[in-house]
Amino acid sequence: MSLDELRKKIDELDHQLVKLLNERARVVVEIGKLKNKTDKPVYAPDREKDVFARIVKANEGPLPDKCLIAIWRELMSGSFVLERPLRIGYLGPAGSFSHNASMLKFGQSVEYEPLADITSIFDEVSKGHCDLGLAPVENTMGGGVIETLDALIDSDVKVCAEVLMAIHHNLLGKCSMEEIKKIYSKPEVFAQCRNWLSATFKGTQTIPVASTARAAQLAAEEPNTAAIGSTVAAELYGLRIICENIEDITNNVTRFLVISREDARPTGEDKTAILFSTAHKAGALAEVLDIFKRYDINMTNIESRPSRKRQWEYYFFVDFLGHRSEKHIQDGLEESRKHCLQLSILGSFPRATELL
Repeated sequence: MSLDELRKKIDELDHQLVKLLNERARVVVEIGKLKNKTDKPVYAPDREKDVFARIVKANEGPLPDKCLIAIWRELMSGSFVLERPLRIGYLGPAGSFSHNASMLKFGQSVEYEPLADITSIFDEVSKGHCDLGLAPVENTMGGGVIETLDALIDSDVKVCAEVLMAIHHNLLGKCSMEEIKKIYSKPEVFAQCRNWLSATFKGTQTIPVASTARAAQLAAEEPNTAAIGSTVAAELYGLRIICENIEDITNNVTRFLVISREDARPTGEDKTAILFSTAHKAGALAEVLDIFKRYDINMTNIESRPSRKRQWEYYFFVDFLGHRSEKHIQDGLEESRKHCLQLSILGSFPRATELL
């Protein structure tokens, strides 16, 4: 076939795709009507995981799985709008890494609400002002995020999903590298790019600010200035990516929690998050961990935070494999309660297996 004939075939296929996508959208509208009658949430993490799994299973190539998942993620984003506009709260301002993670997870079609701090994310979801919230909970270089752990103690929201995003730092600006006299970013970001900065900008002033998004704003306003931030920040503030991936350690990953007013149904590949404080007796924590071992509860993470109500009392945050509805998990948690002052299930959710 000639080039013109091949292009004509693509045009015909595109026409069929548009027709099929809109046919699918009409079914989504009907689903939305049923959900509204029964007050079911628009976003169903278990359904999302199931859809992606079936798309990958049906894929015979040559398109890679990641390409199809990206297409379907955006398609599902548009479907949310057809059912009911979905509002996502994230740690702002616009252009932050949390903003980037939110868009990678939920696409371009939903509404995004930048919030000043992590506590506000939990509050807005709890009050129903936001349908979902996305909050960073741990980083492979920096460890647990204290603000999120503290918010989990005080809030009644549930964890319904998790997001793993590779964090890449980029040098952003409107001038050339030779013209840069000062660089803005968060203190943590400077620490993660220390070796590259010392080798590349020995005499350049580095100025810490509250967020990478704020750094991008300043770089857009001031001459001979750069920022270290995300690709989303570059797009939002009209900056050029001068140098990509300048972080010293390449496997820098942040885990985000998606919070809602209810958690997810089981998928067969789940995690559960719990919060507990142990009784005031020797070996109480060891007894709880021993119960987990006996009931084959496989922990994937544990963090601790001091109680702000009682001196020398600590809360423990644990993630483990499995869904709270599974019998061995229910039995294990029930026995664990005997050794705890408090034990709360923060939510069960599909386990994230790939980086966004």
